[in-house]
Amino acid sequence: MGSQGRSGPPGNGGAGEGEGGEARKLQEGRVARGKRRKGKGKGKASAGQGGRGSGAEGKPGPQTAKEAAGPRAEAGARAGPREEAEGGGSVEEGARGIRGDKESAGTGKEAQGKEYGKKEEWRVRARRREGARPGRAQGRGGQAWADIAGTGAAMAAAAGEEEEEEEEEAARESAARPAAGPALWRLPEELLLLICSYLDMRALGRLAQVCRWLRRFTSCDLLWRRIARASLNSGFTRLGTDLMTSVPVKERVKVSQNWRLGRCREGILLKWRCSQMPWMQLEDDSLYISQANFILAYQFRPDGASLNRRPLGVFAGHDEDVCHFVLANSHIISAGGDGKIGIHKIHSTFTVKYSAHEQEVNCVDCKGGIIVSGSRDRTAKVWPLASGRLGQCLHTIQTEDRVWSIAISPLLSSFVTGTACCGHFSPLRIWDLNSGQLMTHLGSDFPPGAGVLDVMYESPFTLLSCGYDTYVRYWDLRTSVRKCVMEWEEPHDSTLYCLQTDGNHLLATGSSYYGVVRLWDRRQRACLHAFPLTSTPLSSPVYCLRLTTKHLYAALSYNLHVLDFQNP
Repeated sequence: MGSQGRSGPPGNGGAGEGEGGEARKLQEGRVARGKRRKGKGKGKASAGQGGRGSGAEGKPGPQTAKEAAGPRAEAGARAGPREEAEGGGSVEEGARGIRGDKESAGTGKEAQGKEYGKKEEWRVRARRREGARPGRAQGRGGQAWADIAGTGAAMAAAAGEEEEEEEEEAARESAARPAAGPALWRLPEELLLLICSYLDMRALGRLAQVCRWLRRFTSCDLLWRRIARASLNSGFTRLGTDLMTSVPVKERVKVSQNWRLGRCREGILLKWRCSQMPWMQLEDDSLYISQANFILAYQFRPDGASLNRRPLGVFAGHDEDVCHFVLANSHIISAGGDGKIGIHKIHSTFTVKYSAHEQEVNCVDCKGGIIVSGSRDRTAKVWPLASGRLGQCLHTIQTEDRVWSIAISPLLSSFVTGTACCGHFSPLRIWDLNSGQLMTHLGSDFPPGAGVLDVMYESPFTLLSCGYDTYVRYWDLRTSVRKCVMEWEEPHDSTLYCLQTDGNHLLATGSSYYGVVRLWDRRQRACLHAFPLTSTPLSSPVYCLRLTTKHLYAALSYNLHVLDFQNP
């Protein structure tokens, strides 16, 4: 009875069907989950000739089935005769059952191998297509996942752009006032400005390193104005007038430290083959300089430390060297060694010259449509600049001395002459511009021959002078006209040919030997720095000085020098 139950009728496959069904269940468990369609018709897998597989996988070859069955088939073949003897079953039926079992097992193994191969191939393709996330693009949803991945890449790019915009917005917000921090920073800006106005330059510089908002806040011109007014050559006059509103005050204070420390880079702008006595003037981005009997106009390059080699214009008209000239009302008014005064329009070819003195005209000045000139013939004269009255002398003043320098007061009411101090005890005298009468003289203790070579008004009531007595003197007409307020002595007892000031604390002088340019802090008596611009074989006086907040220009006998304090 037991053997009949195990073998079963030949039509249903008997024991072969039972073992084949068990193998198929094992196969389906190992294959991908959810593919149960291939398991439909379990009974058909072992029906017919020994239960040969008729599914989608196809029929396995005899060698493959035998290899797949392995020792289990041999065991079934050995058990066949015994079962037939005991249960009375047919040997052929047992053999057919075992063969069906082997073929069913082989079919299952082959299907499993093919399915696994398909999965691996799909994984490789998915990796190549996506370049990332291996194993996600499997089965039927692989292509769909690739499309989703492409869309995700586009979304990631868009998200990257949004992140960049957010970072830029955060950078802009960081320049705003910080939300957190000390309660001091949450005060109104007016109070913060008042508090920070008591800080010095070093403290403001350190405060600017805390955050972006404080860096912006500490760059305010109001915080640096007080420091700039106490600095050298920062563009502020003694009365607090800002002469360079287009340049941030903080930047000017930085450059002023180079003036204080004497840090600069020396260069040569122009050279001459023969010795000259040049004079120069600055206007905007142009330089006007005299060479022999010509006046040439050059344009500065953006750095201010070099010139365009080709001149913008050449102004001629004198028969001898140009001794002095000024710029006024778009005109160049020049004084020549031929005793003539020349008037040139800067932007045209209009030129007029007329005889003014019997000897060389050493100096000239022009303000408010009035020209004053001084000559070696011991006279000073007043002339109108009006086109219809050119060459008509308004006043002739006998100075009793050779006139070396002259300047008109900013009030246009008087002018001062600097003479040789040979025929009069005072080389500095002030004259009424309208009547030509003597108003007053400055000083009373000048030694004979202490001629004044350069004089300039700093304000309507203050002026500076220098000359042969090796002193720079500062005069204040409101206090006393008999004694100067302050004086500075040249350390090497050299004649001082020229001077220049920033209108506040800085003073520059040009000496007669070795082209020495000296910088002075007017709050001190000692010289701040000295710059010798020539060597012994080419010793030359400094005939003229001009300065800006970044550069100092010095005209010598053979060269035009520049000291660059912006890029030392």
